[in-house]
Amino acid sequence: MRGKNSRAAAVVLALLLLVLAQVGPTLAQRSTRPKATTSPKKSKAQLERERRTNLRRIKETSRILEQTQKQKQASLGQLNALKEKLTVQKSVISTISSELKYLESDVRQTTTQVQQTQQSLAQLKAEYARLIYASSKTANSYNRIMFLFAAESFNQLMLRLRYIRQYSEVRQKQAAQITSTQQHLSSQLTGLTEKKQEKSTLLTTQVAESRNLLTLKTQQDQVVTKLSQQEEGLRQELAERQQAVSRLDNLIAERVRDEIARAARVARAAAARAAAARATKATAARSNPASASRPAESATARTNAAPAAETPAEEAPAERTDRVTLTPETAVLSTSFADNRGRLLWPVSRGFISQRFGRHSHPVLKNVIVENRGVDIQTSAGEPVRAIFDGKVLTVASIAGMNNIVMIQHGEYFTVYAKLRTVTVTEGQMVRTRQSIGTVYTSAEGTSEVQFQVWRNSSNLNPENWLSRNR
Repeated sequence: MRGKNSRAAAVVLALLLLVLAQVGPTLAQRSTRPKATTSPKKSKAQLERERRTNLRRIKETSRILEQTQKQKQASLGQLNALKEKLTVQKSVISTISSELKYLESDVRQTTTQVQQTQQSLAQLKAEYARLIYASSKTANSYNRIMFLFAAESFNQLMLRLRYIRQYSEVRQKQAAQITSTQQHLSSQLTGLTEKKQEKSTLLTTQVAESRNLLTLKTQQDQVVTKLSQQEEGLRQELAERQQAVSRLDNLIAERVRDEIARAARVARAAAARAAAARATKATAARSNPASASRPAESATARTNAAPAAETPAEEAPAERTDRVTLTPETAVLSTSFADNRGRLLWPVSRGFISQRFGRHSHPVLKNVIVENRGVDIQTSAGEPVRAIFDGKVLTVASIAGMNNIVMIQHGEYFTVYAKLRTVTVTEGQMVRTRQSIGTVYTSAEGTSEVQFQVWRNSSNLNPENWLSRNR
């Protein structure tokens, strides 16, 4: 009887070793299996932020467009607002398409992960079933005791005891892993459902935005058609604008020349005062009796002071006619302004560039090229206009076609704000960044637009290279 029990225990031991040999590698493979790569969440988050930003811009542009549509007659301001809204609408659709690609990739990857988890779960259950079957062979505690005491030596007894313990541990691990895998599978299925719902919502949004795009294109075509019927009025408006631009250019050039000459005069006067002070000091040193005891020092002082006293004009810096002569304070301000290139504040808190810098085709008139010294920023009626950087108000003026003008100096840089309805600063006043300098002018057609320019001495610069991308 004892021989039979020993042989049965040996068979069970063999089965147990076989199961352990199969389960061990399976657990190792499962633990080292590479996880499926997920979509870069950061990029997806950036896309979502971009979509929210574009939707906010659409709301702002819609508000500006409504103000231009209050007038019965079509206008360039209305056309510019429609173009901007159309451009942003296309960006929204493009962003949604990119988000959908991420979601489709997520859905595919999650589906693959669900299938892999289901396969792993089925394999775990099959392995656990084999363990249970093997366990049933030794369910009788008497068989286990007989199996242990059938050992031929103490070492064999300890080895068999260790096998029994390993068998119990593996079964517990299998049960725990099955539970964990089931929970993971449930979480994956929930995430898959959420992603599919999000994808469905985005698809619906994309369809709606595409319809809005078609509506905007129709409105744009209608406005272009109406404006084309007003060619004579548009040409007259263009001629008046060109005259106003010419007057503004002349004003800016005159003020820059005046500032260059003024700064040169100040520099010469400062150099002359410094030379006179050195000459006075040298004269006082020569007339001091105590200087006789220091002949070498006095001789050196006379040698250094004599040229300044005889030719004070030579101490003055050469007068510059092409750029502003900077003092130490204005040099720091000028350098700070240059260092903030591409990060400067917008002159208005909301709006869009309705006409860009440089030469470009007229939006309606064929074969007509217009040139812009700065950028036109279309915004809401009554919008405050603010200084983009610290500086000194150099000029406050009024020009026909450009309304009120404010010119602010930042060392050797100048910013110009035109088409202002009101002005709240005066010439010579020091202003700080974000300080309000006036409000935007609204034309008879309902277009609220500010003309903004950036200059370095007599050189005209592209403001878009200086303004921040974020308002």
